[in-house]
Amino acid sequence: MIRLRHHPLVAVLAVLLLLAAAGCSSSGGKKAEQASQNVSTGKANTPNMTIAMVTHGAPSDTFWDIIRKGASAAAAKDNVTLKYSSDPDSGKQATLIQSAIDSKVDGIAVTLPDPPAIAPAVKKAIAAGIPVVAFNAGIGQYQESGAMSYFGSDESLAGQTAGKRASDDGYKHVLCVIQFQGQVQLEARCDGVKSTFSGKWDKIYVNGNDRPAEQSTIAAKLKQDSSIDFVITLGAPDALAAMNAVKDSGSKAKVGTFDFNPQIPPKIQSGELQWAIDQQPYLQGYLSVDSLWLYKTNGNVLGGGKPTLTGPFVVDKSNIGVVGKFAASGTR
Repeated sequence: MIRLRHHPLVAVLAVLLLLAAAGCSSSGGKKAEQASQNVSTGKANTPNMTIAMVTHGAPSDTFWDIIRKGASAAAAKDNVTLKYSSDPDSGKQATLIQSAIDSKVDGIAVTLPDPPAIAPAVKKAIAAGIPVVAFNAGIGQYQESGAMSYFGSDESLAGQTAGKRASDDGYKHVLCVIQFQGQVQLEARCDGVKSTFSGKWDKIYVNGNDRPAEQSTIAAKLKQDSSIDFVITLGAPDALAAMNAVKDSGSKAKVGTFDFNPQIPPKIQSGELQWAIDQQPYLQGYLSVDSLWLYKTNGNVLGGGKPTLTGPFVVDKSNIGVVGKFAASGTR
């Protein structure tokens, strides 16, 4: 009988195993860490396709930069050529969709802030054999337009979340500021706030394309009514205008907002901004492009006939340390 503990083959195998283990402990963890830090290194080997993303984003609104980062990340992974265009004017946005149809893109991702003006162009795209997904705006109307899927926050629920939070925080008179009149998702937010806020509620419209004018309008309202103790804005740049308006007017009102950008974390950390209702726009951009690629390459449709929600997500002092570092890189 062979006694294995003295067998030369066993000794060699033991040495090899020890060397392998040493190699794993010294480099394996590092490699895993590097892999986790560079998740976008893989790229699909599917044929290149072109996807148009058409939004109602205003040029000065940094929110859309986050949308585009998510869309670009998915496009890079999926071997997709991404064509982005935007116009806050609904008629012009519909024209941009028609231009995408005329250029025979492989798919279209679109926002629906004004469904009656934009849905006809979406239906034309579908009739031309181009798959369409909706995101960010139009959660209640996307199915009527024929879009396959929707990615975004439930804005009514987001508004209700904000209204309840303002009530729980003890505020008595809320002013909801709408930066673009006629956009369904903004109206849904303010209506949601009204439905759950226990105190007095007011709403004003401002020009979101003109920050100084927006700031002046909010300041004038605060001077006119000193009982307003909380201002809710519907976009991160608008929150900055509102905070300046509070200072200009001498008001003691506090500010909360919807949406996020790199300027928001320090404002929350300092207490100048109470909280932000985040809808995770990076996800909206990413999922919109990725879902069209999945449909074109494998026939997949996300959502099961229901919206895929990316929010609401409340960011305040309790979690800003986690979220803030991603906002600094422009992905939150």
